[in-house]
Amino acid sequence: MSAEPPRALALETYLLTKRFGAFTALDHVSLKVTPGTVHALLGENGAGKSTLVKCVVGYQQAEEGAIMVNGRETRIASPTMARDLGLGMVYQHFTLVPGMTVAENLLLARGRLPAVIDWPAVRAELTAFMASTPFRLDLDATPQQLSAGQKQKLEILKQLLLRPRLLILDEPTSVLTPQEADEVLGLLRERAHAGECSVVLITHKFREVMAYADDVSVLRRGRLVAAHAVLDTTPRQLAVDMVGDADEAKREFAAPERSTAGPGEVRLQVDALSADGDRGTCAVNALSLSVRGGEILGVAGVAGNGQRELLEALVGQRPRTGGRVRVGNEDYTGTRRQNHQLKVRSLPEEPLRSACVGEMGVADNMGLRSFDEPPASRGGWLRSSLLRLRARELITHFGVKTRSESTPIRALSGGNVQRAVLARELSDDAGVLLVANPVFGLDFAAVAEIHQRLMDVRNRGGAVLLISEDLDELLALSDRIAVMSEGRIVHESPVGGVNRETLGAFMGGHGH
Repeated sequence: MSAEPPRALALETYLLTKRFGAFTALDHVSLKVTPGTVHALLGENGAGKSTLVKCVVGYQQAEEGAIMVNGRETRIASPTMARDLGLGMVYQHFTLVPGMTVAENLLLARGRLPAVIDWPAVRAELTAFMASTPFRLDLDATPQQLSAGQKQKLEILKQLLLRPRLLILDEPTSVLTPQEADEVLGLLRERAHAGECSVVLITHKFREVMAYADDVSVLRRGRLVAAHAVLDTTPRQLAVDMVGDADEAKREFAAPERSTAGPGEVRLQVDALSADGDRGTCAVNALSLSVRGGEILGVAGVAGNGQRELLEALVGQRPRTGGRVRVGNEDYTGTRRQNHQLKVRSLPEEPLRSACVGEMGVADNMGLRSFDEPPASRGGWLRSSLLRLRARELITHFGVKTRSESTPIRALSGGNVQRAVLARELSDDAGVLLVANPVFGLDFAAVAEIHQRLMDVRNRGGAVLLISEDLDELLALSDRIAVMSEGRIVHESPVGGVNRETLGAFMGGHGH
């Protein structure tokens, strides 16, 4: 009886080239993924990483070159064909069906379904499957009721359910806690090394590359510029490979510049704030916190513990069911008038969904806070030329990459949407800045820039509330860290006295 052939696939691209009009997104890229390994793919935003893997799974078609699976040239014309070959992908942008439940989205991932579904059997199967993974999601919840982190977990679960022979993950851990990221990547590495699958991991986190990958390739401006065994390289070398300049890499590795002045008076005071979630249950439960001028209060927590609802309740996007919020000495309800007078600014999670009008141009989105005030408005008339002029100044100052100020903001990359919203929110001195997961999916150069801009608000005396599911980010930026669990603040500590294990325990509901 012959042995079962290994499941893990070998993948190669040979001189793969992809163009969008006159722009060459991939320029003769030859990549080799050894079966049963974790292969990391690094590069700044726009380097071609997502384009490369989308060509591999048939989402896009390359004009030149070839793709070889297990040594045989293979034409992959569609994601369905890729799935049939055993290739799976977790995309950077969510591909969930909003109106369907978690269970229905998981089942839909299989592609071919019977005419009649035995739901009791399916639920039993999915419950057992979920118990074998690091994640727990409510099978009856819909994506609208999930945080960004929970949506990411569902995308990963969809692929784990299919048991692909080669799994590509595009920024899979951006909105997971460090513990969750370690569990997921540890699980994938175990499966790869057991020969069950090969893994291609797009990430911006050098720690993940060094801890979990066997090999790493670096793209820069559409070209493959370096390939290393992880044991033979360092984060510093990889940073130089990514940006092409040792001095620039050194600058972007530096910690944000922090002023040494002590905090001032309380700028933001939240007392016993409560708010319901999308399903009518309590998501923010009598929560209290305060933030002083000249400090950053970081809020840590596992996704789904009320962080999204907290920010929405603070900025007026979600009704409050109890409690009080004050900015300075004034009760704050999140109106445009108050935001203007009290200089309250915000960068919510998923800014394209929560802080922009996707079909409108970059200039119009940048003008949403000021279009009805002088000088943009005079005598009831909107002076569009001034909005465009101001937008061009902000685009230059904040490094927003866009074809023009009239380009619909939905056409920009995730990092440039972030920059555009930050440009709008920080175009004047912010007194209070409310931020959630500000660098989700961004490369390390963009992360360094945005982190410094957040620190600049603090250094100028502003109060910054930073909600993040990235513990490394919170430790790098915060003066104090509070942990949120089940809608409450359950632990608070100055950052100098923080213990990662203690924080992790409180985040998981096991602290004392």
